[in-house]
Amino acid sequence: MSTDAIKERVRETSPQVYARIGGVLYLIIIVIGFCSQFFVRDKLVVSGDVTATANNIMASESLWRISIASELILLVCAVALTLILYVLLRPVNKNLALLAVFFNIVEFPIEATSKLCLFAALFLSGNADYLKALEPHQLHALVNISLKLHDYGFGIDLVFFGFACLVYGSLLFRSGYFPKALGVLMAIAGLSYLTNSFTLILAPTYAATIFPILVLALTGELSLCLWLMVKGVNVPKWDAKARLADLYS
Repeated sequence: MSTDAIKERVRETSPQVYARIGGVLYLIIIVIGFCSQFFVRDKLVVSGDVTATANNIMASESLWRISIASELILLVCAVALTLILYVLLRPVNKNLALLAVFFNIVEFPIEATSKLCLFAALFLSGNADYLKALEPHQLHALVNISLKLHDYGFGIDLVFFGFACLVYGSLLFRSGYFPKALGVLMAIAGLSYLTNSFTLILAPTYAATIFPILVLALTGELSLCLWLMVKGVNVPKWDAKARLADLYS
């Protein structure tokens, strides 16, 4: 299929359809991410007590595995959402829309790889024969390292996502078919992610103090999610901008 045919196929599908699908995908992403962090890891990981953490993980192995599997589903949804946001925002500026996609392309494998650290924590908390080569305190230390590596991997992942949010914020603000407020909120979300991640990397002792700033990120993302689901896009303005963009492409 030629590029022109693909463009025509995309144009034939109402942007409102893409917006609704994107909103649902975004909601799935937010719910899974929230539940995995606050109802699984925050419940099982005991700060300052690695032994209790290891015991909790082993006692709730199925829940731990379900959490990892659900976060992989989250990533699948995020890939699809990235494509949808590109389609919706490409008429504003194709190059900037592609830049956001590239930031996401870098982000996804980092986040997926970080999940291996959660499996490492699970394996090290178990009773397999090969673990008998290590003392319990050594195993528990390795569990702690695995969880820290996951946290740092996620922090690195959010650096790239933070920049993607800044680009999305700019595109939303300039679009004319989304409210400018959404662009501002997404830009604030991006700055929140960047502040949180670079604090974790450069000044980890302040990471816990800075962490609540992610409420701003959640506000921005949830606002975009709900707008896509409930309101969608201004179709006439999107069509006009899309056709104008095609003339200059």
